[in-house]
Amino acid sequence: MIDNKLLVEAICKGTVIDHIPAGQGVKILDRLHLLDSDARITVGFNLPSKLHGKKDIIKVTDRLFTEEEANELAIFAPTATINVIDDYQVVGKFAMTIPDYLTGVFICPNSNCISHNEPVSSHFQLIQKSDGIQLRCHYCEKSFSKDIVVA
Repeated sequence: MIDNKLLVEAICKGTVIDHIPAGQGVKILDRLHLLDSDARITVGFNLPSKLHGKKDIIKVTDRLFTEEEANELAIFAPTATINVIDDYQVVGKFAMTIPDYLTGVFICPNSNCISHNEPVSSHFQLIQKSDGIQLRCHYCEKSFSKDIVVA
């Protein structure tokens, strides 16, 4: 029997976003504008995961994500973990957590919201519901599912 191993290039310094739910890696790449940068990126989609069946993984060389940046991504991948790599070793690790508020990250879907006409940053309160995450706009006070806001 052949021992099959998945080989993914190790990085010397940077960040690894692991345990991303399958299919969400593309949204994270887009949200971080990584494809528009000169960053060296290694991406794996639909990789085997003991915990979730399938997962995505993103490795970014020479870029360290802050915990705040990571938590903005938690809306896409609440089960993901961030590994900070230095000299090929994990020197920091934290799980993403859904923040209480997001400012200036997404546009309010309500076209009548004042945030579309005034020079203000969007501001949402995130509310965990049994059927998913709701985002409540600070200005128009309307609530939206994450799928409507993040689309």
